[in-house]
This record gives sequence, structure tokens and C-alpha cells, in this order.
Amino acid sequence: MGTRWHIGCLPLPPKPKREMVKMASEAFFVVVAAAAAVVLANALPVRSETGGVEKDNVKIWPMPAWVSHGRGHLYMSSDFVLSTEGSGYGDASGILEDAFNRMLAVIKLDHVIDANFSALHDQPLLQGLHIVISSPKDQLQYGIDESYKLMVPSPEKPAYAHLVAQTVYGALHGLQTFSQLCHFNFTSRVIEVHMSPWTIIDQPRFSYRGLLIDTARHYLPLPVIKKVVDSMTYAKLNVLHWHIVDTQSFPLEIPSYPKLWNGAYSTSERYSVADAAEIVSYAQKRGINVLAEIDVPGHALSWGTGYPSLWPSKDCQQPLDVSNEFTFKVINGILSDFSKIFKFKFVHLGGDEVDTSCWTSTPHISKWLKKNGMNESQAYQYFVLRAQNLALSHGYEIVNWEETFNNFGNKLSRKTVVHNWLGGGIARKVVASGLRCIVSNQDKWYLDHLDTTWQEFYTNEPLTNITNLKQQKLVIGGEVCMWGESIDGSDIEQTIWPRAAAAAERLWTPYDELAKDPRQVTGRLAHFRCLLNQRGVAAAPLAGQGRAAPEGPGSCYAQ
Repeated sequence: MGTRWHIGCLPLPPKPKREMVKMASEAFFVVVAAAAAVVLANALPVRSETGGVEKDNVKIWPMPAWVSHGRGHLYMSSDFVLSTEGSGYGDASGILEDAFNRMLAVIKLDHVIDANFSALHDQPLLQGLHIVISSPKDQLQYGIDESYKLMVPSPEKPAYAHLVAQTVYGALHGLQTFSQLCHFNFTSRVIEVHMSPWTIIDQPRFSYRGLLIDTARHYLPLPVIKKVVDSMTYAKLNVLHWHIVDTQSFPLEIPSYPKLWNGAYSTSERYSVADAAEIVSYAQKRGINVLAEIDVPGHALSWGTGYPSLWPSKDCQQPLDVSNEFTFKVINGILSDFSKIFKFKFVHLGGDEVDTSCWTSTPHISKWLKKNGMNESQAYQYFVLRAQNLALSHGYEIVNWEETFNNFGNKLSRKTVVHNWLGGGIARKVVASGLRCIVSNQDKWYLDHLDTTWQEFYTNEPLTNITNLKQQKLVIGGEVCMWGESIDGSDIEQTIWPRAAAAAERLWTPYDELAKDPRQVTGRLAHFRCLLNQRGVAAAPLAGQGRAAPEGPGSCYAQ
């Protein structure tokens, strides 16, 4: 795309392949141009990674859609304040104020800010951040506007930074970006903003940017889940896919069928309804949706601990008994209870790795199959489609693992999102059929595959071989999966990070702004990894396999 320069005024950003920031108005760019005229003497080029070099000293992760900066320095007042004058958003729920306070905390990082501001003489001092949000609503849902514009300082009020967003959730992303512009100076004991003035115009490339956690293989305590949610916000991920139950355990309380959580590992490794609601609320206040998953009909042995009649037999315990009406009553009860807790547009119904041999080897199910003129493959289809209809009756759209599409894709509800995991090439087939797709191919985006490097996470492109623009839009995003067989609260963070951050940039940053060679972003990702460490997130070094320990003494930035 070539080098962009400030000459006379800031240029309009190049049009990306997807629609640029919806809020970008002519009036805004007049203001930006005025700001550029004021700071022309400090102007520097911002280089595009597609030109073969990493952006000029810009350490933001993920890289915004459009960035310009100067060569000046600003200093943050010790009484840095939030201003919302002129905003259409009232913040009755406190989402914005809480996010602002969290931002200040991660900027200060517990350092004592005791600078002698009088000694700074006439150096520019930022007194606060002025945030203007257009929408008065704060309901979080799929596809919400997450765009923002950030100017540091404001051209109209140089004592303030200026953040404009359509929604509060776009503003939250702007706060995350602002936090990465700020640095503690150990000599002057003050927070500095280097390379000012900044103008950043940003929005995500994909609306769905997910991370899966698995609480069935190992129980994850609530504080651990909350810490994962906090770390997701730093990389602008926006969906927590909660794989709640599986063969090994059923830790969630289901009021409609209270014996289901008898399948938990222990009575202390459970989530009450209030716990689940707290996770949803905690995530929502941080701009993250929670996608709840019950995997049916396979991966469900633990259900029968409380209700043995859900098993085909005591000796053959999964998949769930397709011939038993009680099976579908339980699924309906779970989805009914889910609808009171999990308000995301989608629910995940699994559908993967279904070994139907228990159905054909169990006499009463074999008899039912013959009576209904089904073979085992048809029974698998019958089960999945019936579960889909139950989810639809509760107002959900459905996510299913890709085996459902591979076996009977033309029968799936048109409200299905197919979740790719087995490998490449499936997304192209899914969108060609007119269905939506989430990409999580296991060879590139499974975090439990410790031999998959961050470079492979970075270069995994969800739109590979999808050239039709309408079909590209059916790929709603991607997700990195933290399956729990070999992780628990002791090692989950270093297994997720920094590799998940590499995928997060792929999902956020415009395609033309992504590095074609991951070596171009090594320094910037190392900087982000160290930033995570500073914020209390146990992100592993870039060198070595996933969750590898440092190889020896040295700087964080060199590991």
C-alpha cells in the first residue's frame, strides 16, 4: 500500500475491502486536518507493513485500521479525568466509568506517580480524556458497532485526548488502544505519551473474534475465568466460547434438571446459576459475549451420572439415547434455563465426533431405529436437527461443529453457523452453500497443540480461497480453542498467550495492513507479550513452543 505521509494535512485513510468506519464524517476529517496543520512540524510517516517494514515504531497490538503519529511527547496529569460532555450515552450501568478506571490502573501498573509537574515547565499536559458516544444503548450483541476514533491530543481541547465512538463498546476498544500509547517514565515518575500527536481510526475486520475455554476437562475457578476475560480485552477479542460440559464432567447447575450437575468432578467444582450469570455480566461489561455450548449427542456421558436413562445402557453410555423422549425434554430444559442466563444471539450445540455404535448395539435403540426406518447416520441427523429446532424455539441461532455440515449440510437450519475445526477447505464449502462459518482449524488455531507456533497462528487466514465478496461476508470470524485436557488454573494463561494475540490481530486488522511475513511483527508482539506480563497476565515467551518457559536470563523483550 506504500508509505503514508503527513504533508499539509492528514490524508483520508485508504478504503479497506470492507466498509470503513461507519461514523467517519466529513466534519471529523476537517477537525483531523486542522489538528495536522497545527502539528505539521512534528509530522512523521507511518509505514505500512505491506511495504516490507513494521510500522514506524508503533507498538499497538492489534494494529489499528489507520494510524498517524508525530514525534512529540505529552505528559498525563496525576489527576487524569474522564469527560463525557456532549455524549449521547448516559452510562447508567457504569460500563464506561469502570472501563476508564481499569484503564488508568493498567497504565499506572501500581507505580507511584510522584512527578514534580512544576518542573515540566511548559511541557504539554493531558488533563483527561473526552469521550463522545452516539448511541444511548449498551445492549451487547453480535454485530454491534465496535469502531472508534482517537485523537491525542484533541485539536479543539489540547489538554484532553478525544475519543469518538458509535457505541460504548467501540469506546472500550479505544480505551485499550489509548492505554498502549502510555508509558511510565522511571526517571521523571510520570506517565508519558510518546510520538504525539496521534490520530487512530479503527474498527474490526471480523465481528466474531473468539476464545474457547473448556471447563469439563478441568474445572476453572471463577477468578481464573474472569482473569481470562480481562486478558481478552487487551487483544480486542469479543466472544468467550464456554465449552461447559463434556464426557468427563457436568459442572453447571440446571434448575430444570437439578441432578445433571451430579456429573461434576466434586461438589466444590461446580458453577451455580448465579455464577454463570456473573460470568456473563462480567464479560458483557467488558464488551465480550459468552457463547454457551452443550455438545450433543456425543461428548455427553456425564449427563447420565444424574439421569442414567439418558445413557443407551449402563455398559454403553454415549451418545445420548436418541430413542428416549426424555433426552429431548432434558435438552429443552437446559436451553430454557440457558435463555435466562446466556443472552448472546447464538448457542453452540456441538454435534462433533459422534460414534453411533452404541445405538446399533443397544437392543431397544436398534428396535426403535428399525421401527422408524432409520439407520444410524439418519438417527444422527434426526438428533441434531431436533436439537436445532429446540434451540430455535428459545430464540437462539445455532452453532454446530463441522461434522454436521459434512454429513447433512443441506438439511441444517439456515440459521446455522458451521464451526470449522478439522482442517482447511471447509469454510469455502460452507459459505458456498450459503451458510455462515467460524474458522478454528485445529492445525493452526488449537492452543492445546503446543507445537503450533505463534507464526502459524498469525498467518492462518480465514478467507483462504474464498474470493466471492458475498461469500466472504458469511465467514463471521474465527476462534482460538483452549481445550482443557492438559490445562487448568495453573497454566491456562501461558498456554493462551501470546499465541492467541497473533490470531487476534488476524481477526481485527484489515487484511492489507497485516504483515505478509510474521517476522515483521516479532518485536511488536514481544512488546505486547511483555505488556501482558506487566498487567499480571502470565504470557509465555515468543520463543519455543506454546507455554514454554524462558530459555535463560534476559530481557522480556528479547524472549
